[in-house]
Amino acid sequence: MISSVVNRRSLLAAGGLSLAAGVSQFLLPARAEGLAATPSMPGGSNNYLKGAPIVERIGKGGFWMSGTVRRASDGASLAGQRIQIWPHTTECQEHEPKRHGRAHTHKNGISRLEMPQIIPIFGQPHGHLAYDSGEFKTVFLRPIMRSAKETSLEAHFVLQPA
Repeated sequence: MISSVVNRRSLLAAGGLSLAAGVSQFLLPARAEGLAATPSMPGGSNNYLKGAPIVERIGKGGFWMSGTVRRASDGASLAGQRIQIWPHTTECQEHEPKRHGRAHTHKNGISRLEMPQIIPIFGQPHGHLAYDSGEFKTVFLRPIMRSAKETSLEAHFVLQPA
């Protein structure tokens, strides 16, 4: 039979090593690390139309698509970036040109666009978004909603230079 003896000295030594290992990371200088760039999602570019107009809203509204746009190298918010959005909604299908619109990001890198309620197509309620302005690499997103009853959807872009 093997017995383990734990005495006060071994307990203090083990505790001291654990504390030293945990605290040592706080003694190092802080470093900013870049964010990984957002990859394009499969199916994200379906029905994409280059050059969609900037709009206040798509259709009658009631549903909000929003998100952020940041730079991969340092995570900085990117103002003035154009994000194209084209949904399949209660008023239109995603392939209809009149239902494609663009929104600019605000000074804090947030974009928002109101549109009619997104409804499922091929069994999934989802939206399509694209960054394609040229300063950064083009990215297509196709975020899926958890439920068709939700009244908003977010999609976030982390962009790398073109």
